[in-house]
Amino acid sequence: MKKSIISMLLFMVAMIAAAKDIKTVVFTTTPQMHCESCEAKIKGNLRFEKGVKDIKTDIEAQKVYVSYDPKKTTEEKLQKAFEKFGYKAEKTDKDAKIPVHGDEQCENM
Repeated sequence: MKKSIISMLLFMVAMIAAAKDIKTVVFTTTPQMHCESCEAKIKGNLRFEKGVKDIKTDIEAQKVYVSYDPKKTTEEKLQKAFEKFGYKAEKTDKDAKIPVHGDEQCENM
């Protein structure tokens, strides 16, 4: 019994020590996302950036949520990464209201 309790405690300590400090930054893009193809282009290109752990997009809110390891990259490097595939990214807040521009054409169609 004591052996299993000690093993559990060691396991829990190891899990806490292994946990990484993951941060999330919210971007809005220019041009704006209009369709699933826009989302796929952003996700497909950002996933190869060093330190990126997760990417979520929201077309209606015009936001890209990027979770990353701050030991491997920075918000500024992530912003520059958007430029590699034709987008400009601006940091925004998760609660900010982004106006949708209906007059832009989707480049991915």
